[in-house]
Amino acid sequence: MAKHCVVKRKGRIEKYDEKKVYGSVYAACFVVRLSKKACENVAKSVAGRITKWVKAESKKKICVNTSDIFRKTTTELKRHDKDAAFMYETHRDIS
Repeated sequence: MAKHCVVKRKGRIEKYDEKKVYGSVYAACFVVRLSKKACENVAKSVAGRITKWVKAESKKKICVNTSDIFRKTTTELKRHDKDAAFMYETHRDIS
C-alpha cells in the first residue's frame, strides 16, 4: 500500500499525487482568466496545503478519500479566488 494513498470515487486506490491537485487548481484559475503567474502561485499554495493535510490525515487512517480532498481543495481555493473556487467546485457537474 502506498504511503499516502487515495481512494477514488469508484473505489480504486492509488498513490496521492500533488501534481493532480496543482493541475486542477491551475486549470480552474486559468478558466477565470487569472494571469499565468497568479495561476502558478495559487496552485502551488493550495497544492502544498493539501499535501500537508493528506500527510496529517494519513497518520489517522490508511487512505484519504478523493471527495475529502475535493472539499478541502475547494475550501483552500476560496481563500485565494472565489471565482476559481466556483469553477473547481462545479467542474464535475459540467464534465
